[in-house]
Amino acid sequence: MWTNTEQQHSKHSAVGLEEVLIVIQSQRNSYHARRGEQRKLEILQQASKLGQGVPVIVLLHELSGYEGDWSILPALPLLSATYGQSASWFLFIEEETGVVLAALLQLLRRYQAHQEWFLGKRIHDNEASIIHHYAFSEDPSSFGYPDPAAGWALSAPLLWRLSGRIQHQQLKSDFTIDLTHEIALFIWEEGNGPRLTAVPEFCTELRDDCSTTFKTYLPNCGDPVSETDVFVAVKTCHKFHSERVPVVKATWEKDARFLEYYSDVTDSSIPTINLGVANTDRGHCGKTFAILRRFLSKAVPKSDWLLIVDDDTLISLPRLRQLLRCYDPKEAVNLGERYGYGLVQKGYSYTTGGGGMVLSRVAVSRLLSSGCSCYSDDAPDDMVLGRCFTSLGVPITHSPLFHQARPDDYSETLLSVQQAISFHKHWNIDPLAVYKHWLQDTHQRDEL
Repeated sequence: MWTNTEQQHSKHSAVGLEEVLIVIQSQRNSYHARRGEQRKLEILQQASKLGQGVPVIVLLHELSGYEGDWSILPALPLLSATYGQSASWFLFIEEETGVVLAALLQLLRRYQAHQEWFLGKRIHDNEASIIHHYAFSEDPSSFGYPDPAAGWALSAPLLWRLSGRIQHQQLKSDFTIDLTHEIALFIWEEGNGPRLTAVPEFCTELRDDCSTTFKTYLPNCGDPVSETDVFVAVKTCHKFHSERVPVVKATWEKDARFLEYYSDVTDSSIPTINLGVANTDRGHCGKTFAILRRFLSKAVPKSDWLLIVDDDTLISLPRLRQLLRCYDPKEAVNLGERYGYGLVQKGYSYTTGGGGMVLSRVAVSRLLSSGCSCYSDDAPDDMVLGRCFTSLGVPITHSPLFHQARPDDYSETLLSVQQAISFHKHWNIDPLAVYKHWLQDTHQRDEL
């Protein structure tokens, strides 16, 4: 069992900034690419003023052109081969993570760079979580993983060893769901590798000694897009008309200008629309493609954006409209919570259906005109869409404000720095209380 004690790194190592490689976890969508460039420029300007060397900065979406690099593990061999000889430390940050270089140098010098280190702000699960496959169910808080907003670091020897494992070992799961938890599990290697060392200077709340800082995942790009710019499609079926639809009506339906419920039966009291696709117990691909075709037809008002949700999705449309101001509707945009399938083997990414899938009209048009389609009506719609968009070269754009699961399934610390846009599932919760606590804005946010 690994133990990281103060004695192991009591001797200071003389690390310079030129030995630090900073990976900005940028995305290919034009808004995110700009944010990544801005972050890179900020860091380089800061290094110039500090005069203690210049770090190498890599924008992740430019590393190899492979879309799956966002999941980090597939990118490790290339990072190791390209920068392993010159870099002592690899720091991974999000586009919205700030870096204080002087404090970062001070922090890294506390650790011997020739040893294996995995550093970050430690978060943990409060209860066994479905998104972590109920790992450590007997004591969920015993396993720590890094808060992605605060950034996290690997020493070069650890990154080198991990890159070798990636090339020669089969991953236990084909799915990438919660990035930093899965990276921490891979590094830990059931006790054969290091656990995360908790470093208080990796911050999400501002303090004097912070090496990293974080503000918000919901940037202010201007006034929210208009209610008429978003068309909302709710997928339901007859057996949930009396159970789930009333929750939508009691919570977020009032914030939608254009909204339709799609079911396997017509019910004028809701009202629902029957698209002629039989209900399936899983997948719903046939129904989703029928929704896409209807969105482009003259049967519904013309909007820039299509939001597809389940009848047990809880969502804040005002926050979504605020976020959408950052994106160009003239681009093919597919936005939501991003998962991955088979990414180490050149697989594909997709936005999860339960958290809400947001598509620009351009993206819907490109998809339908490509001929890409369901292999069966009950195929998983979100995965089929992801595979189609990947084949078309349309990036799958991630926002951590969308959630495929319930608030209880995420770290409290993680949620505390978010203004969540969505959650999913009514299982073992009071959905009205969840909506009120997590998604209902009682007043306009200070920064708007």
